[in-house]
Amino acid sequence: MSPARLTKLYRELTTNGGRDGAGLSSRTVEYVHAVLRKAFRDAVVVDQILLSNPVERAKRPRKARSEPGGVWTPAQLRAFLNTARQHRLFAFYRLAAYTGARRGELLNLRWRDIDLDLSKIRITGSAAVIGGQRIEGTTKSGRSRTVSIDAETVQVLRDHRKRQAEERLRVGPEWRGADDYVFSTAWGEPIHPDTASSLMTTLTSTHNDQQSEPLPHARLHDLRHVHATTLQGRGVASNATFREKREDTRPALRLLLPS
Repeated sequence: MSPARLTKLYRELTTNGGRDGAGLSSRTVEYVHAVLRKAFRDAVVVDQILLSNPVERAKRPRKARSEPGGVWTPAQLRAFLNTARQHRLFAFYRLAAYTGARRGELLNLRWRDIDLDLSKIRITGSAAVIGGQRIEGTTKSGRSRTVSIDAETVQVLRDHRKRQAEERLRVGPEWRGADDYVFSTAWGEPIHPDTASSLMTTLTSTHNDQQSEPLPHARLHDLRHVHATTLQGRGVASNATFREKREDTRPALRLLLPS
């Protein structure tokens, strides 16, 4: 496989690689690239059947520019989380805001990746849906990392795990969970990535319908920016905050939310 063939593959996926000949999004093509990069890297480093990784030299399609979402202030994030608190996926948004983890990384989490006693989570991979199929692979950087979480987030996760166990008991033999995912549907299946994104929009609209101070539009990915901006404002992090390292022990984020 040559870099030129891979470049052609990415181009074809963007043009007509989806269902019924529709093109795939640049985000999906990026994920295909990440999976291939990991596979070829293993062929070079682990199996030693290749001398070099052709994926590293392949050209990916340029990402289409889109309108940026807003970066919420800590007060706006607090308001959103207060609205989200009643939803069964509240813990997902709490983790997204307090760890800076990406959507796919959170949806890939298993309970074995979380140590509530030590207040740490280990991010080892990412999940996406390609052509209707759930695909799991490495993180964007190809490296795992460990993130500390604060005491309140630990309690949120404990409550989430308890609720998940109650759902499993209610469903009984019909439980569809094949793995110990932290975030699953009420039937035990993995959460679809688009569900997490669209639910954030729904929860924001719910807040705006009920409160006098509406929240500006923001994407799920923007919660990473809230995390980074708040840490920088507190003198904790620099622009290198999100340079993933093999062992990242970055501090937990505390946004002065009421206990």
